[in-house]
Amino acid sequence: MTEKTESTMWGGRFNEPTDAFVARFTASIQFDQRLFHHDINGSIAHATMLKQAGVLSDEELNDIKTGLEEIRQDAMAGNIEWSIALEDIHMNIEKRLTDKIGVTGKKLHTGRSRNDQVATDIRLYLRDEIDFIATEISRLQIAVIEQAEKNNAAIMPGFTHLQTAQPVTFGHHMLAWNEMLERDFSRLLDCRARMNQCPLGAAALAGTTYPIDRALTADLLGFDKPTENSLDSVSDRDFAIEFNAFASILLMHLSRFSEELVLWTSAQFNFIDLPDRFCTGSSIMPQKKNPDVPELVRGKSGRVFGNLTALLVLMKSQPLAYNKDNQEDKEPLFDSIDTVKDCLKAFADMIPAIEIEADSMYEAAKRGFSTATDLADYLVRKGMPFRDAHEVVGESVAYGLKTRKDLSEMTLEELQKFSDIIGDDVFDVLTLEGSVAARDHIGGTAPVQVTAAAARAKALVAQR
Repeated sequence: MTEKTESTMWGGRFNEPTDAFVARFTASIQFDQRLFHHDINGSIAHATMLKQAGVLSDEELNDIKTGLEEIRQDAMAGNIEWSIALEDIHMNIEKRLTDKIGVTGKKLHTGRSRNDQVATDIRLYLRDEIDFIATEISRLQIAVIEQAEKNNAAIMPGFTHLQTAQPVTFGHHMLAWNEMLERDFSRLLDCRARMNQCPLGAAALAGTTYPIDRALTADLLGFDKPTENSLDSVSDRDFAIEFNAFASILLMHLSRFSEELVLWTSAQFNFIDLPDRFCTGSSIMPQKKNPDVPELVRGKSGRVFGNLTALLVLMKSQPLAYNKDNQEDKEPLFDSIDTVKDCLKAFADMIPAIEIEADSMYEAAKRGFSTATDLADYLVRKGMPFRDAHEVVGESVAYGLKTRKDLSEMTLEELQKFSDIIGDDVFDVLTLEGSVAARDHIGGTAPVQVTAAAARAKALVAQR
């Protein structure tokens, strides 16, 4: 015999109870129970508005609010066993409220639907999570900026195509990551601003016949205003997609950052040292110190990218208005939120503890003819056309490869074989220190510019 189960909150139109498997298959309480705070907040605001509209009395409003706060305390203490038979967090709380305060609890759902209720709950939940994530991005930015300040003059090779290109400072390199994080922060606030409209009052899809005050509920819940269209209000999940787009870009940045940290900790680079608490060892090779935290963050980018794709595919063929498909929005969103928070915490804790290997970075910058462009610029300033200077420097690099000498290690006589306009002053630009110091403009790698840029960046974070 097929097992049956029955919901006690709806069913007047049905002649038989829901199949037990179908009840489990269609329930969301397994994952949407994390919305209980926000569901209760939305219900208190809705009840307050219903009292003003004359639907509830003062006593009924007080009973509802008292009952909901008791349920909140029970949920926070872990004293509630959520019921799959009641499908979701909304019906679980409503049933519990009715059990507590009687028939008055059944009046709470007047003028609303689970469609606008869940749309409101998710926005309230995501808004709080966005605010927390914003503080974690800022914390990571401060860590990055302070590394830049501390190492404003530490020279390392700058790369293109992962080949030595020109010398830069470690501080300048760190501030490049801060620029990415600053854009991430801005995208996050854009998402928050667009989603901060209240769907409550849209009801199932067409609004309600009750004399509700949507502006009041929006204000009570801290929204900027009510949403404009009831159909869009209950079916819109753009805000979840937009958050996942932000999360994907952020995790892409952290993945790139992780890749560099993994490279830099290797024996082949030896640019930085990660503290032991952010690494693990090998079960067979006792010498190993594995950069597991950045490796795992790099890997977690894939699940966030997948969540974005899942939400886009979820929404791409849905007609207006609400469809049961939308229940599938929560798990990708929740997973991305949790992943972003964990990755940001890992990085914000780890970056301040990084110690650089300044000598190794400096020696690496001396390899690969990183000051070749400086020699070309020198020749141009002496009056040589750039294309001719490019050829002269190319010939001198070829000579250096043959003799195993960097440009700065060649004698004046050797350099003058390629152009007689080269003078003693050439060595001022061929040193690594001279190269980075010469790039003394906004956005440049000169130590004085790094210090100024770090100060501007820190001030921008501090004013939030």
